[in-house]
Amino acid sequence: MKRVDPIKDKQKIFAIKNYIRSADYLQDSIYKQFYQYRDSMLFSWGINCALRISDLLSIKIKDVMNSHGKVSKYLYIKPRKTKKKSYNELKIFINDSMEKSLQRYIKQEKCLDPDDYLFKTTTGNKLDRIRVHGLIKKWAKAVGLNNDRISCHSMRKTWGWQAYKMGIDIQIISQKLGHNSERVTRRYIGVDQEAVNDVEKQICL
Repeated sequence: MKRVDPIKDKQKIFAIKNYIRSADYLQDSIYKQFYQYRDSMLFSWGINCALRISDLLSIKIKDVMNSHGKVSKYLYIKPRKTKKKSYNELKIFINDSMEKSLQRYIKQEKCLDPDDYLFKTTTGNKLDRIRVHGLIKKWAKAVGLNNDRISCHSMRKTWGWQAYKMGIDIQIISQKLGHNSERVTRRYIGVDQEAVNDVEKQICL
């Protein structure tokens, strides 16, 4: 299986956000504005929630907004795929980036049904992982990343990588990602591979 990378360069993260909001993004589509708000929210939530793509795409409006139409402080979600018994329900803080992208989307869509999927198509169906896979590869290519190493998993891995580089304890990152061990987490986000490459650069016999 081909290795999938996180987005390690924060400038590339900002570049993708700017690209999605740019005038050049899907300029020939009559649904351009809808796609911009949805895709901007998709990327923001993807790299901040650190959920598996199947869980991310299962989120509904009622999961992130209360009955008064206000954005919730937390997202509560039961992961579909996990081997960790204590990982039954996640409580995810909806941070500023996530809330702002959601507010922009809500303002654009206006009439939203609580049972609507948060990430949907123009026909109201749930967005699928194949479409998301194509989108993130498109975004990566647009900002000069090697999109052969980029997939849906890259958004989840990006959270782990950026948290690790900020000095967050690997144990907390492992818990957030629902891994059974820190070793799995290190391998998953590519920390071990980077360490090996750093050594390779130092040893020239």
